[in-house]
Amino acid sequence: MEKTGKALLGEMIAECLAVMIIVTIGDSVAAMFSLYDPSPYKQAYWGVAITWGLAVTLAIYVTGSVSGTHANPAVTLALACYRGFSWKKVVPYWVAQVGGGFLGASLVYALYGSVIQHYALANHLDWVNDGAASGVFFTHPGDFVTPIHAMMNEVILTAILVLGIFAITCEYNTVAPQANSGALIIGLLVAVLGASSGFLEGWALNPARDLGPRIFCFVAGWGRAAFPSPGNYWWMPIAGPMAGGLVGATLYQTLLCPFMPARARVTTTAAD
Repeated sequence: MEKTGKALLGEMIAECLAVMIIVTIGDSVAAMFSLYDPSPYKQAYWGVAITWGLAVTLAIYVTGSVSGTHANPAVTLALACYRGFSWKKVVPYWVAQVGGGFLGASLVYALYGSVIQHYALANHLDWVNDGAASGVFFTHPGDFVTPIHAMMNEVILTAILVLGIFAITCEYNTVAPQANSGALIIGLLVAVLGASSGFLEGWALNPARDLGPRIFCFVAGWGRAAFPSPGNYWWMPIAGPMAGGLVGATLYQTLLCPFMPARARVTTTAAD
């Protein structure tokens, strides 16, 4: 029991660290995009997307051998439903992931706090009423996107993300990346989703990536701009990705995985 408890603690530390790495790097590039004029990324949004993606890759390489680097509550839920991940670990993983988002946001504020304050003053923005620079930390619907539409987008995009992750990590997929290259491909998948959809609502794809920084901002002075946020949006980047993760996992496990030749060979051998 003691050994099991220590193992879970190590996994929680790894999950917290993984999300902290992703948010620290990802929200920092969001600060570079939003707070500077001219921004080096205004005409090169791919740079923002690839930075987020490589942050995910780095997090996997740092923590993958300890926890498997879910780094996303939607991924944890999907793995519990379809890949045998222990249900007893689901809530601890979620807590660690959200905590990592909080810590990552606090590091970004430590780095960019003075720049954020200057940006708000220069643009005559109030943190609580205008949500000054809050987009550095958590997501909002973009132009011409309603909150409900944004949540639907997150269902679709997270379904694609988890579909890709399940394919990349499937032991029966003979064309999946080999050895440790899967981490890079998963990072590129995140980057591609960001490059193709980032302006819709910030491509949350991950409840911990949004909720952890949102909690930090609520504590740090953004108040109702963070919770409940305009249009009571705060819960939608949680519900959308969670539902989308299940959709993507279900599609892969039910429509593709049963028909893979490698799996068929293993099943036939076992039956013989």
